[in-house]
Amino acid sequence: MSDNLKIRQPQDPKQINVHQSWELGYWSKEFGVTKEQLVKAVNQVGKHVEDVRRHFAD
Repeated sequence: MSDNLKIRQPQDPKQINVHQSWELGYWSKEFGVTKEQLVKAVNQVGKHVEDVRRHFAD
C-alpha cells in the first residue's frame, strides 16, 4: 500500500508507527530528534506518544 500524500498528521495521534516513513518524519520533527533516535526510543519505551514524550523530557 502506498503512502497517502494528503495525510498531514498521524491516523492515531496517541501512538507512533515507526513502520511508516512519513510518521517517522512527523514525530521526529515534533520531538526535535532524528528518526534513528525516535526508533530507539520507541524500542525502549513503547509506541505511546506520552511515553516517548517523557523519555525525551528526561
